[in-house]
Amino acid sequence: MKKYFHIVTYGCQMNLHESEKIAGLLSELGYERCDSLDNADIVVFNTCCIRENAENHAYGNIGMLKKLKAAKRDMIIAVGGCLPQQMNKAENLHEKFPYVDIIFGTHNLHKLKEYIAAKQHGKKAVIAIEEGDGVVCEGEPADRTSYPNAWVNITYGCNNFCSYCIVPYVRGRERSREFKNVLEEVKTLLSDGYKEITLLGQNVNSYASPTDGVRFPELISEISALEGKFRLRFMTSHPKDFSEDLAKAMADSDKICHCLHLPVQSGSDKILRAMNRKYTSADYLKKVELLKKYMPDCAITTDIIVGFPGETEEDFNATLRLVEEANFASAFTFVYSRRAGTKAAEMPDQIDAEVSKRRIMQLIELVNSQTRVYSAADVGKTVEILCEGYDEKRGLYLGRTEYGRMGYFASENNLIGEFVRMKVNQANGVSLFGDPVE
Repeated sequence: MKKYFHIVTYGCQMNLHESEKIAGLLSELGYERCDSLDNADIVVFNTCCIRENAENHAYGNIGMLKKLKAAKRDMIIAVGGCLPQQMNKAENLHEKFPYVDIIFGTHNLHKLKEYIAAKQHGKKAVIAIEEGDGVVCEGEPADRTSYPNAWVNITYGCNNFCSYCIVPYVRGRERSREFKNVLEEVKTLLSDGYKEITLLGQNVNSYASPTDGVRFPELISEISALEGKFRLRFMTSHPKDFSEDLAKAMADSDKICHCLHLPVQSGSDKILRAMNRKYTSADYLKKVELLKKYMPDCAITTDIIVGFPGETEEDFNATLRLVEEANFASAFTFVYSRRAGTKAAEMPDQIDAEVSKRRIMQLIELVNSQTRVYSAADVGKTVEILCEGYDEKRGLYLGRTEYGRMGYFASENNLIGEFVRMKVNQANGVSLFGDPVE
């Protein structure tokens, strides 16, 4: 009889790619993917804890499986990722959801097959959380679902210890993959027909190959030199480590997208110090200026947190001024989420929820006004779209421009995985609508 798996993923692109690795491991065990929890023989929750909402959402969905587990006693439920890697969270999960069969962390995903075998051979529950920084595993199978884009990890963990962030505690200290292994993986993906490669790491800028010392600008230059038509993206970049060498490497390549995600988090120097970001607002704006010097057309996107402990109206207004000056193509905006175990969680002057709500709405309004101007500038132009899917509701194909704008168009042919030239007729927020042209 066929056996089926279903994976529920929360959080960042790193988690999305790790779910592809989980799927690869399950496929090696003979499981096939299914879209329904009811039909699954094994359900894996790949969790996130960067924000409280993601954690609560995971708890809610795990709780909903209690009745299904009672009806399907042989079904295996596994919970992995960042949530159980936190101190004492694995034990809390086991106590709250005793019907969960396997609990594992961020450092031992590659051992999931062992844990499944242990459960199938009669072990009541498997709780496997490994401390330390984890290992860099190579050759892990991946059942990729993101065609024509492929995610490629180049670093794991983080050394920055921003005061609001739980990542270093659940992902460990920074480790880089060997340059030759990254290059070989990219070559294989391109030969398999992938058209866009996205390099992943908590801080890709600090990549350093362990044995040969290859740094990030050299890595992306070597990948860019590979033959064929493809795009290269990377995320996330830390402003303190963004260098002129990297700007030059981006500008010199015809493969690297002129689109950079550079999280600023705040425009207030006082708040940036409290966040332990290791740069000032002036430093950040110099990085923006550097990018524009080498790539005047570069679309810069960012992350911004409002309501950080101690943030005054003056601090918030400094953020608004920086957003106006940097003129971001788009931004991900967040209300500060208190995370136990981080320094910020213990800081005085936690901000009232109503104040944070007012500030985030004001920030969103400003960011959206900038985004609309960027999108409107594309109307009447012909842009290149890498078609990545089909929107059933709209009845349109969709894909992104080099600059990260989503474009929608109609076609009688299946163009997924193809580069399409599209004449833009209309813009709506971050989305463009048009017609393919020869």
